[in-house]
Amino acid sequence: MTTFGFFYLVLLACVFMCLYRIGRGPTVPDRIVAIDILGVVIVGFCALLSMDTGQDVYMIVGISWALIGFIGSLALAKHLEGKSFDE
Repeated sequence: MTTFGFFYLVLLACVFMCLYRIGRGPTVPDRIVAIDILGVVIVGFCALLSMDTGQDVYMIVGISWALIGFIGSLALAKHLEGKSFDE
């Protein structure tokens, strides 16, 4: 098994742990944090694919995913606070 294969397995284990927390999370904030961590793991997959294949398109997808995930986290935090998006 190559070094990249080991890291793929570690990230896959992280995905399953996040999915477990999304499904069994006792509270809504726990589920939101698990979804946010799942986005970070997806960015890790994109970075690993970019290094493994040598194609930079995966890195572009990872950066885009990170930006969208950050904006989504801000929107969910504002919603849970009970504030509107223009405040």
